[in-house]
Amino acid sequence: QVQLVESGGGSVQAGGSLRLSCAASGQSFRYSAVAWFRQAPGKDHELVAALNWSGDNTYYGDSVKGRFTISRDNAKNTAYLQMNSLKPEDTAVYYCALDLNTGVPRKSSREYDYWGQGTQVTVSS
Repeated sequence: QVQLVESGGGSVQAGGSLRLSCAASGQSFRYSAVAWFRQAPGKDHELVAALNWSGDNTYYGDSVKGRFTISRDNAKNTAYLQMNSLKPEDTAVYYCALDLNTGVPRKSSREYDYWGQGTQVTVSS
């Protein structure tokens, strides 16, 4: 069983930055792809960024390219999402997710086996 715990969310003004962390339990993290999704009220989960097991193959959603950076520290069983130049439209609950079946980042939320509880990010104009 894997548990994921996100932290680092909060409220920030447009143009500001936040860094989200996702701490994982167990030994599966270092061999698994990890992703950050977000969900705004009334909308579906949106893939923000995904990263392969070794950290050298990334995917970013079009809306965050050039502003967000996903990374991981396998020694600490932790993934990160650095969010810069935040916009009001980035407001959402952010979730980290783990795909145990492959180390390659995949785009569909259905591919991910474990999810954190989410952390709220609110960006004001």
